[in-house]
Amino acid sequence: MTRVKICGITTLDDAMFATEAGADSLGFNFAVEAKPKGRYVSPDAAQRIIEQLPPFVTATAVCVNEPADKLAEYLEFVDWVQLHGEESIDVCKRVGTRAIKAFRIGAGFEPQTALEYPVAAFLVDACVPGARGGTGVTCDWNLARGMAALGRPLILAGGLTPGNVAEAIRKVRPYAVDTAGGVESTPGKKDHGKIRAFIQNAKHALAVS
Repeated sequence: MTRVKICGITTLDDAMFATEAGADSLGFNFAVEAKPKGRYVSPDAAQRIIEQLPPFVTATAVCVNEPADKLAEYLEFVDWVQLHGEESIDVCKRVGTRAIKAFRIGAGFEPQTALEYPVAAFLVDACVPGARGGTGVTCDWNLARGMAALGRPLILAGGLTPGNVAEAIRKVRPYAVDTAGGVESTPGKKDHGKIRAFIQNAKHALAVS
């Protein structure tokens, strides 16, 4: 069954609802780029939420170009760090077993290049000039399928909603799917109905394929 990560969590209410609806992981965005969209949460606030999560729900810190020492600090209270910047291979090596490297894929992207990064999993998102993620734009599912074939766990992101997540899963066959804006009513405000529908549609996608 495909795993589900609900990203852009900023409140305990949204965190608890997502877990009760069946989310496997929650994403907490520590990158300042997330502030205009209302998805930024401070590490201290995130830690207070994470301490109240039920067992077996993982927490992921979404980061951009943080030094390895800072990532290590985050890993004292999160399970994974998701790297959305231009992090070096050396930084990835230092946190590799608990790192997810994000790639913005588009024309000319060669999936094999991702294998240079010694991380636990890859995440793919749409390639939008000037943006590192959270754009609501769907990525190239054919390229994403190529990434999934590399043999490392693949997390599919980019414009996923309750309406298209099942189709995306059937085409790409990722390890997990990731959404933030796709389950919001307004920027930064989670819609609980959309969260529930997204998780249900993702979990049952392959049962009807």
